[in-house]
Amino acid sequence: MAGEEASLRPVRWQGLPRGRTLLRVALVAVLLGLAAAVLQTPDGCPPGTVPAVAPSPTGEVPAGGGLPAGGGLPAGGGAPAGGDRRAAALPLPAGAVGVPVRLAEPAALAVLRPGARVDLLVVPAGGTAGAATLLAPRALVLDVVGAAGAVDGSSALYLALRPEQAQRAVGLPEGSRFAVVVRG
Repeated sequence: MAGEEASLRPVRWQGLPRGRTLLRVALVAVLLGLAAAVLQTPDGCPPGTVPAVAPSPTGEVPAGGGLPAGGGLPAGGGAPAGGDRRAAALPLPAGAVGVPVRLAEPAALAVLRPGARVDLLVVPAGGTAGAATLLAPRALVLDVVGAAGAVDGSSALYLALRPEQAQRAVGLPEGSRFAVVVRG
């Protein structure tokens, strides 16, 4: 054999990688580990969460939907965090127009729920309290937005009105005050 190139001797490492080579090897190992973790994450699982119950091999979720005892409510039963016990918003009925209304007395929102019927009254800007006009009788409450005690104007009542009632409500001068009478 004429030279070292034709030799069948095993190749020996000169030593462990150093410096930049070691950094590259470490970064490749971290990226491969991250890729493997991402590929093993279940579909629809947001990052940082662990599924409560793994589905069975047939794809079924056990009875109770995997919720903890108590249906997912905090300890002691009660309402979810923040004390929000209101019902879900209703869809807009056919032929109706959805109108958000800020009430002059936001405390009335505490007794209202989606599905309730109210008479919408208005006191035009500069009018006296006794000059309330019936704007929309038996309006359907679609949603109650915000807290009843909010003074920043973030609370409102979302009502389903007929188009002509909605036009009158929206066309009122600024400073008009709305009130509701709850129907049984």
